[in-house]
Amino acid sequence: MLALGAALLLPGCAGQDGDAAAQAEAKQATVTIESGANRHVFKVDLARTPEQQKQGLMFRTGIPADGGMLFAPYPPEGGPPREASFWMKDTPSSLDLIFIRADGTIATIAENTIPFSEDLVKSGEPVAAVLEINGGRAAELGISPGDKVRW
Repeated sequence: MLALGAALLLPGCAGQDGDAAAQAEAKQATVTIESGANRHVFKVDLARTPEQQKQGLMFRTGIPADGGMLFAPYPPEGGPPREASFWMKDTPSSLDLIFIRADGTIATIAENTIPFSEDLVKSGEPVAAVLEINGGRAAELGISPGDKVRW
């Protein structure tokens, strides 16, 4: 994280202090995306706390095809939805970041993020949750903005 204030805006960029504790506390969630007549189900880690969201999928490889991480609620400290900003520092896997509005619809998808990049990946509008899945998976499944997400 850049600074404490930015820490909640930039999941996936912390150092390794507390990584094991953050992962150990992570819970699983089932996420369903309704894309037209198709339904896609993911079993993901749930990042709810600031520490879990700071850790994100850093250092993780071998993410299952229908796995990933859900950052919900976003922001973790509560309050109204806000623009999300992530980076891929210390993240060895390319990811698709699915930015989800408060009404459960997909606002935007940042596809195939660049591993280890410190460039900011922004939602472009206020969001209430973010789903990270394997890079290219959203296009492969036909997931697009406007699709409905439930967990």
